[in-house]
Amino acid sequence: MTLSAARLWDRYRAINPDAPADAPSSFHFCDNQADADLCAKLVAMGQKRATAPSVAELELAGDPMPRVGDYSIVTDWAGDAVAVIQTVSVETRRFGEIDEAFARSEGEGDLSLEWWRAAHQSYYETVLAGSKFTVDADLEIVCERFTLVLAA
Repeated sequence: MTLSAARLWDRYRAINPDAPADAPSSFHFCDNQADADLCAKLVAMGQKRATAPSVAELELAGDPMPRVGDYSIVTDWAGDAVAVIQTVSVETRRFGEIDEAFARSEGEGDLSLEWWRAAHQSYYETVLAGSKFTVDADLEIVCERFTLVLAA
């Protein structure tokens, strides 16, 4: 955990003393700096309120499924903390079942389902390249909605 993430969690705990004492995990969105920094900014602005990792990428990375109530610290690509978020819902859907409402809640691009599908198809193909997983309409997606609880 970076120093900025620890400090942001300390700020959150100062105004929410019932929050867990141990800082939650911190992470950046995306697989490249430009998109990671943009998504961090969108979260801090309150526009990005959801994320959609595939079940396959979580499995490959050894990451747990998100749970309602989980806190996370969002960082930019460099690891500087920009926000504390809390998971409010988790639903697993197939890639082909993602709807316009969920695409809009991700807060990226032009907010359309078409943009979401194209961007995420490319992303999943990149992160799952060389694995046993196929990116198609049946790929399981973790539709995680969250709320911004503190911006840096």
